[in-house]
Amino acid sequence: MDYPPKYSAWRRSGLKGSKENPLTIYRTYDETLPPTLSPNDVVIKIHAISLNYREIAMIIGTYPIGLEDQGVPCSDAAAEVVATGSAVSRFAVGDRVCPITGIGKLAGEKVDDGPSLAIGSNCPGVLREYAVFDEQHLVKIPDHLSWEEASTLPCAGLTAWNSLDGLQNVPKGAYALLQGTGGVSMFSLILCLSAGIRPIITSSSDKKLAAIKKLSPEIQGLNYKTMADQGAEVQRLTKGRGVHFVVNNTGPKSLMDDISFLCARGGTISMVGFLAGFNADWAPGDIMRLMYKAAKVKGIAVGSRSDFEDMNRYLEEKKVHFDPLLVDRPFEFANAKDAYDRLESGEFHGKIVIKME
Repeated sequence: MDYPPKYSAWRRSGLKGSKENPLTIYRTYDETLPPTLSPNDVVIKIHAISLNYREIAMIIGTYPIGLEDQGVPCSDAAAEVVATGSAVSRFAVGDRVCPITGIGKLAGEKVDDGPSLAIGSNCPGVLREYAVFDEQHLVKIPDHLSWEEASTLPCAGLTAWNSLDGLQNVPKGAYALLQGTGGVSMFSLILCLSAGIRPIITSSSDKKLAAIKKLSPEIQGLNYKTMADQGAEVQRLTKGRGVHFVVNNTGPKSLMDDISFLCARGGTISMVGFLAGFNADWAPGDIMRLMYKAAKVKGIAVGSRSDFEDMNRYLEEKKVHFDPLLVDRPFEFANAKDAYDRLESGEFHGKIVIKME
């Protein structure tokens, strides 16, 4: 056996928290792996984990999907294959891999009608030293990426990729509006720069915007707290063209404004988050504004394995790096609670990463 019989993990303290009484996480030391593998099992040793806002939403009870009671949290990790079952054909010991986030309906080459399972929420996640996955739920990591960079790929990365339509048929000189400076927005920003899309990123912090704009002269910033007329500013920044993509992290409240920011025809709004909650103050008929612009709103549920593999091929071809996501210091596995506190503070841009000792 090429892995220990017991290992350490972190678990949520219960099933349902609230903003007033949030759950916490606690460390275990007696998790076990099977002594005998099923034919398609792959044992992975986890090297780095990255956090998403969903981790906080699960703690405070606002995540819209049911949770596993005292489950292992987190969906994004980079790992090394340390053992394989007798029938595994896609991987070998030593391969560098990421698990995919959805191991139910979006597990393989296309959507199926099986149960919806998302690691880190309603089935075990990756905030642990070792894990076992069926080989169909893993993808190889691009060789040029570090463990820390690769750990950002499964949820934030793939969500950003699909929010930008997989960078297919991008109009020349396109613009994208990215809400906030969290993982999905920052990943989207890097993808935009790699594909010639001019990003406009929003924040309530001029300090964050100034730091991010140093990455490239193509990046423009918009402070949504101090900018009285955001629509006019978007028109100015895009020279009257409007944006071709909006990556919506706030939820339905901003949707009508998002439509107004779009280019004249054929723009895309991707719904990826709910930072401003689930309520809105616009009338149902306002959604017809989409028709006038021949635009679309689409919900992003991360993506399938084939989407993930398409993204990784692109990253490999373009040699895209994600160092700008990793401006915050990595936390050690033993200090996972501190990483959660940092995530909840919002006093950072990019990704919070936990690395193994």
